[in-house]
Amino acid sequence: MFLRFNRRFKDGKEHRYWNIVENKRCAGGRVVQRQVLYLGEINDGQREAWCELIEAFDEGAQRHRQLALFPADREVPAYAAGHGVQVRLEAMELHRPRQWGACWLACALYEQLELDRFWAARLPDSREGTRWRHILQTLVCYRLIDPGSEWRLHRHWFEQSAMADLLGADYALVAKNALYRCLDKLLEHKAALFDHLRRRWQDLFAASFEVLLYDLTSTYFESTPPDDEDDKRRYGYSRDKRSDCVQVVIALIVTPEGFPLAYEVLPGNTADCTTLRDVLHKIEAQYGKAQRIWVMDRGIPTEDVLAEMRQADPPISYLVGTPKGRLSKLEMALLGLPWQAVRQGVEVKLLPQEQELYVLAQSHARIHKERAMRQRKLKWLWARLKQISAMTLTREELLMKLGAARAKARAAWRLIDIEVASDNATFSFALNRTKLRQARRREGRYLLRTNLCGNEPARLWQFYIQLVEVEAAFKNLKDDLQLRPIYHQLEGRIEAHIFVAFLAYCLHVTLRAQLKPLAPGLTPRAVLDKLAALQMLDVHFPTTDGRTLILSRYTELNPDQKLLVNQLKLNLPPQPPPRITAPGKLPPQPTPPM
Repeated sequence: MFLRFNRRFKDGKEHRYWNIVENKRCAGGRVVQRQVLYLGEINDGQREAWCELIEAFDEGAQRHRQLALFPADREVPAYAAGHGVQVRLEAMELHRPRQWGACWLACALYEQLELDRFWAARLPDSREGTRWRHILQTLVCYRLIDPGSEWRLHRHWFEQSAMADLLGADYALVAKNALYRCLDKLLEHKAALFDHLRRRWQDLFAASFEVLLYDLTSTYFESTPPDDEDDKRRYGYSRDKRSDCVQVVIALIVTPEGFPLAYEVLPGNTADCTTLRDVLHKIEAQYGKAQRIWVMDRGIPTEDVLAEMRQADPPISYLVGTPKGRLSKLEMALLGLPWQAVRQGVEVKLLPQEQELYVLAQSHARIHKERAMRQRKLKWLWARLKQISAMTLTREELLMKLGAARAKARAAWRLIDIEVASDNATFSFALNRTKLRQARRREGRYLLRTNLCGNEPARLWQFYIQLVEVEAAFKNLKDDLQLRPIYHQLEGRIEAHIFVAFLAYCLHVTLRAQLKPLAPGLTPRAVLDKLAALQMLDVHFPTTDGRTLILSRYTELNPDQKLLVNQLKLNLPPQPPPRITAPGKLPPQPTPPM
């Protein structure tokens, strides 16, 4: 990299504007120069009208002062005495490259949700000057951009990011104990945060809260079970296939557009069917009674809770999936009803019952998908059973191999009748055509249950398929934001860790909502990765009097990055003000705390 200036004539005078550029070699030996940093004007004339003043922080005097910069090969003119500085341009050095673009975008999203104002009133600075609200902002941005442990944030990530520049802070922000102590201050503000987010979703995106999607997931801990019987880490049904680990259950409520409204952390042994009543009461207590439609998957509501929802004043509307056993009971009643087309490729049958309506829906695309999955598994299992039948095995080995085949293709196993001889290592198998015909009839079909008896079938179907928004939220929390692994041992900090991940997900959703009308295929992660290429560097210019002028500058945006920033209607912040060191003093080089 090297310095280059551009001349510009203005009002009959020549001005020079300096840039740091790099050479890029192209095909055919051609060299193209790319601008990396723009530094601005450095005076190189002798006329007072050309003198450009900058404001810099004088580290020796500990105050801001006006400086006029001149190249080292020119004398400082008399009119600039006292504030003129001669800069040795040929001795320019670049220091401390750090990631700036994604940090800046994360902070912009944080401010759009007005989380900075929300936490400023609830996390005041300590008497020792600890800035708790900025520590929390750093934790949330870290979780969104490059999630990891608090220890990794303390040891590595903060040094390699521009969060200190954006927040006007230093390494005290990520002192190890401060990060953990900040987590201890968050949970008491959870209800107030939910109220604040509801208002922001409505103000920013005109979000509607008529329909609420509710579902549960779990997250596990690879640690020994706690001794405290009241601790929420318990063994239970694991959606992550880790029944060997203790876990907690997370209940999440989102709108059909994916905006999170509230969440709860429950003990790991909580049954899904026991959670809905408390959630309904909490939402009603926080947001008041209103006409809401709750959309849930099967297994969450019980008959008693559904009855309570129908008898409530005003009645609480619901749309839920039903277990497959209920489809067997109603199959004969549904058989003679006509199909109604609700959209291309989707048909429904309506079966009114007492105060309820059953909706049998079938999707042709889903039929083809489930049929192909079943055929693939059944074909594999049939071939595997033939292989096992040709092997010479002991009875125990045979049972083990059959058990392994069943575990790999459990749904297909139910379609085959298998008989194992009681006195030797042989078995026979045959396709159960009755079960196969029943499976074919049910592929791609769902039985829904609702008390919205006067609604259009197409609207009911649309409500139900929006449950994928909850599943997408859980996927983002677990994969993109890396909710796991959780390294904390204290229950309060475990819940605070989930709280921070929830806040990061709110930033993720805000960015996704802004991208959706621009380019539906553009993901928040792709945008963060694109802007993460923007770096900030410290440009050091030695002066002739033994000081160092330091210009902290973020790199120039390429066309793709400019397009993204413009489409998101974001304004780039001004470059940070310069600093100048005391005479004979080297500028401090930040190092991570040991």
